[in-house]
Amino acid sequence: MKSIKELYRIGHGPSSSHTMGPRRAAELFRDRHGDAKSFRVSLYGSLAATGKGHLTDTAIVEVLQTVAPTTIVWHPEIVLPFHTNGMDFEALNSNGEPTEEWRVYSIGGGALSDGNPDATWQPAEIYELNTISEIMAWCRKTGKTFWEYVEEREPSDVWDYLAEVWKTMQQAVRNGLEHEGVLPGCLHLRRKATTYYYRSQGAKPSLQSRGLVFAYALAVSEENAAGGQIVTAPTCGSCGVLPAVLYHLAQTREFSDKRILRALATAGLFGDAVKQNASIAGAEVGCQGEVGVACAMAAAAANQLFGGSISQIEYAAEMGLEHHLGMTCDPICGLVQIPCIERNAYAAARALDVNLYSTFSDGQHRISFDKVVQVMKQTGKDIPSLYKETSEGGLAKIELDNN
Repeated sequence: MKSIKELYRIGHGPSSSHTMGPRRAAELFRDRHGDAKSFRVSLYGSLAATGKGHLTDTAIVEVLQTVAPTTIVWHPEIVLPFHTNGMDFEALNSNGEPTEEWRVYSIGGGALSDGNPDATWQPAEIYELNTISEIMAWCRKTGKTFWEYVEEREPSDVWDYLAEVWKTMQQAVRNGLEHEGVLPGCLHLRRKATTYYYRSQGAKPSLQSRGLVFAYALAVSEENAAGGQIVTAPTCGSCGVLPAVLYHLAQTREFSDKRILRALATAGLFGDAVKQNASIAGAEVGCQGEVGVACAMAAAAANQLFGGSISQIEYAAEMGLEHHLGMTCDPICGLVQIPCIERNAYAAARALDVNLYSTFSDGQHRISFDKVVQVMKQTGKDIPSLYKETSEGGLAKIELDNN
C-alpha cells in the first residue's frame, strides 16, 4: 500500500476523482510541455458524463492555459477498459500535430494511474502488509496497535503532515459554519450547516450531540461543494464524515491533538486497505466506496480514541462499511450536493453508533473487514454503470422544478 499521504490530500472540491485528479494530471502534463502551442484533452465515461457539474474542464483548463490554449472534448459514451474515469492529453505543435499523447485515469481520491504500476511519477509502496487481517496479526505479534504500524512504515514527517490535515479539517468545519447562502450550480441549494448548528444549541443534551455532528459534517461537505479547501477522507464527496466525528469528539471529550493524529493514522490505514484491495471511486464502485469507506474510517478513529482493542476497532470499521454496501452514486445534475451532502451527515452519526455498538462487544464477530471489502468490490462490479457517478439513473433522473 502507498502512504496515507496519498489518501489524505489537501485541496479544493468539489470532487477528488473529477476535479483534483484531473487537475493533478494536467499539472504533470503541463510540466512536460512548456513549449506546446496548444493542448487537446479528451474525457471519457463517467469523467465526461458528469464532468461539467464537477468542474472537470475548469480544473484542467486553468492549469494548461497558463502555457497554451486548451480544448476539451467530451466522450461520455465511450468507457475505456481500465477505468471509467479516463483522459487523453495531447500536446500540439504549431501545425496542430500531437507531439505527445498521454492516457491517464483518475482512479479516486485524487489518485492517478496510467495502468503502469511502475511509472516513475507514481508514489512508492511503503506498506508491505496490504490487508487489515495481516496488520492485525502484526499487532498481536508485536503488542502494538494500528497507528504504531503507520509510524513504523511512514517517513518521520508523517505526523507533521497529519497535523496539517487536522488543521485543514478543523478550518473546513469553521468555514462551513460561518458561510451561508446558496451553493453554486443549477440546484440553487441553500447551505444548512449554520442552521443545524444553532438549532442544536437549544436541544436537550442527548439531541444536541447528534445535531452538532450533523452540523459539522454539513459544514465540511458544503465547503467542498462550493470549491473550498478540504481533505479527501477518502474522497472529496465523502470529506465531511471523518472531520465531523473528530471535531465533535475533540470539542466534547477534549482529546489531545496527539491522540487525534493517531486516530487519523488508524483511519488512514483502513482507507488505504480499501483503496488497495477494492476502490474508493464512486465511478467504479458507487457511493459505498466513498461515504461507506469514510464511515468505516471515522468509526475506527472514534473507537481508538475511546480505547478500543484492535479487534473492536476493526469491528467498528467493518460495520461502518458493511451497512453501506450497495449504496449507489447518482448525484443530481452531476453535482456533489444531492444526495452527497446529506449522506455525509448521516454517515458521521452512523460512525458514532457503530463505535458504540463495538465498544459494548468483545470485538469478536464473524465477518471481517477484509471480507466486506471483497464484497464491496464485487457489489461495485455488479451495480449497473448508470448508478455509478453518472446522470442517467437513480436520483439523478429526478427532475427538479428549479432545474
